Amino acid sequence: MTSPSLTPRMEQQRAALDGIPPAKRSLENGELRLTRRFRGLTLEQAVGYLEHLGGERVGEAELDGDGWRAELSARKVSVGPSYRLTEVTVTWTGAEPVVERVVLQFRLKAFRAPG
Repeated sequence: MTSPSLTPRMEQQRAALDGIPPAKRSLENGELRLTRRFRGLTLEQAVGYLEHLGGERVGEAELDGDGWRAELSARKVSVGPSYRLTEVTVTWTGAEPVVERVVLQFRLKAFRAPG
């Protein structure tokens, strides 16, 4: 079933990305809280993507958008015995359809990011 807030193309893209489940997801009283992790992305890149999606910085690693909020953190993770990557964790909260759309748009930007 196609969501009224997503175009058919976005639905196809979301289906392709859905093979990677979120780190956390909860829905309470219509408010979605969704956490995803992104490797090979810097905190600055992630903030820039969220600003491009309509977010406004309200803290060092917090942004508010129209119907959504994002909190970010970053850490180094090991990939193999001698290689480390930055992993950015983003937790979005807001109305389910709004958050779903912003997260999809963010994931598409992050997926295409040079790494």
